[in-house]
Amino acid sequence: MPEGDTIFRTARTLRRALVGAQVSGFSTSMAEPTRAQDERSFLGQYVLSVESRGKWLLIVFGPEADSEESAQRVLATHMLMSGSWHVYPIGATWQKPREQARILVETEGCVAAAFRVPIAKIYTWEKLRRERKIPRRNEDLLQDEFDSEAALVRLMAHRSEMIGEAIVKQRVMAGVGNVFKSEVCFAEGVSPFARVDSLSEQQLRNLIARARQQLKANVMEDSGNQIVTYRGLRRRTTRSADPGANLWVYGRRDEPCRRCGAGIARALQGEGARVTYWCPQCQPVPVDAEL
Repeated sequence: MPEGDTIFRTARTLRRALVGAQVSGFSTSMAEPTRAQDERSFLGQYVLSVESRGKWLLIVFGPEADSEESAQRVLATHMLMSGSWHVYPIGATWQKPREQARILVETEGCVAAAFRVPIAKIYTWEKLRRERKIPRRNEDLLQDEFDSEAALVRLMAHRSEMIGEAIVKQRVMAGVGNVFKSEVCFAEGVSPFARVDSLSEQQLRNLIARARQQLKANVMEDSGNQIVTYRGLRRRTTRSADPGANLWVYGRRDEPCRRCGAGIARALQGEGARVTYWCPQCQPVPVDAEL
């Protein structure tokens, strides 16, 4: 599943292409946006902003350019495992057939197309504020407004859960998925199977800080690529210049740990059976943990 860094880069690409432009065409094959708003009502609207909220991407529309106060509706999409947004200049050759796009936002200069996006919803600003599924800005690790102290309080509220389950909860700190969960826990020498209440407050603070540091490091470089999908090799948590050594543990089952040489382990964790990687020697599993 794309994690917070992927969605952040997607939002950045769409923002550069769309913000300030007037919508000349809008269409969708998805039932919920069609029910919520007539497609024709988007025509003539301006794209006011594009932002990421954890694993959600928000496109804001309004009748007045350069005025977020005029915002009338927000298109929120979630890519889950396989969705992607593409941006094509008018007249350019597409990498996928146009008829496979589930959402199209057209302007005078380009077309933004959402392929295989399984979730799309239309909100007013007021309804968005009441929507609990979409994180607030201060809950998103990649937003300037992120509040680490509030995140610590939310994390500690899940004291009886395994840390590997708690830190992927998007309302705890948005943006962490299976990759960063595994990488953050390894970097901090914490077993993903340790209960939250078995860790010190400083360890929890360090995990939050490390998660933010790793995500931010993966959105600094911008190649200008206008097709943004998840690719494991784009993501880096080590400092190695070797492209084959970009991650510490994720996806490296039975390969030697880059620190101690022990074989990396893999397991499905928690009720959601989410994949987790760790080093049994650097991150020993607590004796009371249930794998």
